[in-house]
Amino acid sequence: MFFDENNRKEQQEKPVTYKKHLKKSLEYNIQLFKDIFNSDETLVTRKFKGPTEQQSECGIIFIEGMIDVDVVNKNIIQPVLRKKILTREVSLETLQEHVIAAHKIEKTADIEKLIQGILIGNTVFLLEGASEALIITTKGWKHREITEPPSEKTIRGPREGFTEAFLTNLSLIRRKVKTPKLKFKYLTLGVQTNTKVCICYIEGITNDKILEEVERRLKNIIMDGIIDSGYIEELIKDCPLSPFKTIGSTERPDVAASRLLEGRIAVVSDGSPNVLTMPYVFQEYFQSNEDYYMDFIFGSINRLLRILGFLLTISVTGIYVAISTYHQEIFPTPLVLSISAARQGVPFPTVVEAILLLFIFEVLREASVRMPEAIGQTISIVGALVLGQAAIDARLFSAPIVVVVALSGITELIVPRFKGANIIVRMMLLFLSAFLGLYGFIFGVLILLIHLFGLRSFGVPYMQNYRSLEFQDFKDTVVRAPWWYMILRPQFIASENKKRRSLIRDTGGEQ
Repeated sequence: MFFDENNRKEQQEKPVTYKKHLKKSLEYNIQLFKDIFNSDETLVTRKFKGPTEQQSECGIIFIEGMIDVDVVNKNIIQPVLRKKILTREVSLETLQEHVIAAHKIEKTADIEKLIQGILIGNTVFLLEGASEALIITTKGWKHREITEPPSEKTIRGPREGFTEAFLTNLSLIRRKVKTPKLKFKYLTLGVQTNTKVCICYIEGITNDKILEEVERRLKNIIMDGIIDSGYIEELIKDCPLSPFKTIGSTERPDVAASRLLEGRIAVVSDGSPNVLTMPYVFQEYFQSNEDYYMDFIFGSINRLLRILGFLLTISVTGIYVAISTYHQEIFPTPLVLSISAARQGVPFPTVVEAILLLFIFEVLREASVRMPEAIGQTISIVGALVLGQAAIDARLFSAPIVVVVALSGITELIVPRFKGANIIVRMMLLFLSAFLGLYGFIFGVLILLIHLFGLRSFGVPYMQNYRSLEFQDFKDTVVRAPWWYMILRPQFIASENKKRRSLIRDTGGEQ
């Protein structure tokens, strides 16, 4: 959780947990690590020396399952033994520079750094007569292969997705943005988990004030563990009680790269395939990476469908309840008679029908997501066809309200990012419509707009592009304009470098 500055300083000023230091005795040093990792049977210690008694002894320490065994055997143990260099005068510097074959070796006497090295999959090398040790990079645990994210599938575009491997995720971003101006800043969060977090941004495009604010909020996080980037999102977002996201997340490297090119900041967390992007504004709910990979006309049509889906899912149930309860004169007379006939024998008022059906729909949706794929499809079919028809035949619900709720539920799936916000906003509008009719619905819409226009994401207005009448601010909102018209980066997000390069076609503009 967040703490004030004094508490944070107190946390930082606490003495180091391990007060003991390395000595020149190999036995003492190995026993020191055994005491620290007491009762941990995955800790492996190995001592070895040359063939003669005059040669010095050395040892390695690592955690089983976290290292690449071949690297340890071929790059550490074999070179040290074969070169017969373990004399009494040999030093760690000699072994580091001339014997051990590893792309990264660090010499240190800091016991905390040595422990962290062991915990992340490195090997600690100890030498008799040396009060320092070598941290040798030997990470080699198994991780998931790079595949397409199941939650962000597209027809056209890259198929790569982030994994739980920290460095792999950073390399995927680097492969998309090949410039030395792409910067990575490391932080360590979590008192117990010591989770590595990386702030990614493009120097000269990212707004420095936003970057400082992101770094400040991350440094103010003090809690036992950070298991997933979702922990970070909840702790640093603006207006945490709002149902709307003020921090984006993606499992696709191409999406993260495109956000960086617009001046946004990405936060990568070790062990999480979801990369956070910030600032996050309302229009991003309706944007898809596929919009930019196809013709701008079809991309704009798809975006309009998403916006229409959002408007329908939050409003259609409330409007139907308001009109059928208070304003029947709006419906044509044949439709009113049809609805009245369908409601004959139904025991519940319209608003109760709507609430119960929405609840059942959400239960079926959640069950289909959590169940195995084959069973989930079966549940969806049974819920939609069998239960729906049985409820109508049993006169528990009327047919019109089933159609209305089904339309509201299906359109909810068009914009899955709205998952939580859709439910809350829809229920609010439904209750206001049930009590005050269309006046309540309009009142609810005004409350929603006031809330949205009052939100900010790291100082950036949440509805920034919808409150401007300039074409450059409106070019990538309701529709996706052609690339040659999108000359400027988003206002308020990018720094002084607001003009995109190589986008003006045959106009004599900057290339």
